[in-house]
Amino acid sequence: MINSLYYLTPEIFLSLSIFLFIIFGVFKKNSFNLIYRSTIVIVLITIFLILNNKFENIKIFNDSFILDQFSSFMKILILVSSFFVLIMSKKYIQDINNNKFEYPVIMLIAILGMFFMVSSNDLILFYLGLELQSLSLYILASIDRDNLRSSEAGIKYFVLSALSSGLLLYGCSLLYGFTGSTNFQVISNNVGDINIGTIFAMIFILVGLAFKVSAVPFHMWTPDVYEGSPTSVTSFFAIVPKIAGIAVFIRFMYSPFQNILDQWQYILVFISIASMILGAVAAINQKNIKRLIAYSSISHMGYAIAGISTGTENGFKSTMIYILIYSAMNIGFFAFVFLMKRNGKYIEEINELSGISKNHPLAALSLLIVLFSLAGIPPLAGFFAKFYIFKSVIEQSMYFLAIVGLLSTVVAAFYYLRIIKIMYFDEEKDSYDKDHNLWLKLSLTVSTILILMYFIFPSELIDVVSKINII
Repeated sequence: MINSLYYLTPEIFLSLSIFLFIIFGVFKKNSFNLIYRSTIVIVLITIFLILNNKFENIKIFNDSFILDQFSSFMKILILVSSFFVLIMSKKYIQDINNNKFEYPVIMLIAILGMFFMVSSNDLILFYLGLELQSLSLYILASIDRDNLRSSEAGIKYFVLSALSSGLLLYGCSLLYGFTGSTNFQVISNNVGDINIGTIFAMIFILVGLAFKVSAVPFHMWTPDVYEGSPTSVTSFFAIVPKIAGIAVFIRFMYSPFQNILDQWQYILVFISIASMILGAVAAINQKNIKRLIAYSSISHMGYAIAGISTGTENGFKSTMIYILIYSAMNIGFFAFVFLMKRNGKYIEEINELSGISKNHPLAALSLLIVLFSLAGIPPLAGFFAKFYIFKSVIEQSMYFLAIVGLLSTVVAAFYYLRIIKIMYFDEEKDSYDKDHNLWLKLSLTVSTILILMYFIFPSELIDVVSKINII
């Protein structure tokens, strides 16, 4: 047991940091700034601890916790995305007078839950990690408790997420009942004999997972929660939990359910198609930026699930590349949103961007590149992300899925181009406040460069992902 704890160094380090921050925050007033900066440092140290971790395919605690290349890759992606969210949103939190020390601490707790989700090789550990993440996200959504919209967002997310968690737990219970184990490998060996109970268990689990990544038809919470939550929380919602959710999706499909591909493949194909179509169509009439990004994320999750639905290692790895590029694009998008402030008030309406190219040409150009990438225009990173997905889908002769994905991309391009039209061709309004926040500009610049220059060195990322053994 003691030796096993050595392998949990990142998780233990995060846990101890959380305890110390809570104690410090309770006893010292006005500790927000110090705890916030310390949280950013903790995230960076945790990245270093994982990078320094040379363990491969180690299973501890009765094979319930797995340390492998896949989990390490996803954890680093979670931490890097969280780092950018933290550095981008600090000024915003202070501007809306929501600088509570609990905010960064709860974010760390959510990250810890995601770590256990990603490394889970057991139904119990997976569910505990999921609930640790979910409970944190409930609080984050309603952290601006004096704001009616934020409170409403928190309640909506709590009620609907609790329902999905209940369904998922019921599915896990059924799976345990019919297979006699909570361990993923044992389940995989025992689900070969198809019975109606196993199928029902799988469906309930898929419903729960689809809810967590806001895939259709379990997306109903996403637009309202994204719009109602503070923008700093929305940026976290749109990026980090999606990474953990997709990682768990891959883990489940590749491990406990790998022997019943025929039973779940068409379910995922349906979820993928529905997400791509609804996300693309519903976003067209949106006027609020955060609701638009909500439907955009639904559509993008459809593409990510398309890669998983192939049931092949190439498909899973294309999804890993997709979620990485998706995270980079969204970091750039939210960095722009945090920069746009007029008379001390942050903008949320798309029409407020009219003529911005004349007053803020560099920021507008960066958003142009990000939007073109989100639309999948070559030779930007977003194009390659979708290309890898389509390639893995076509290799499995799933032509209908590829055609729907391509058509959805064309539809989605419309609302991205609409924003560009508003920025460059509509009548200009008053210029925005000059923001000298270096971290925001750095985040926007890094995201833009990565999107713009990816085609020069695509092999670097492909080489890293190709060396990862998912199981």
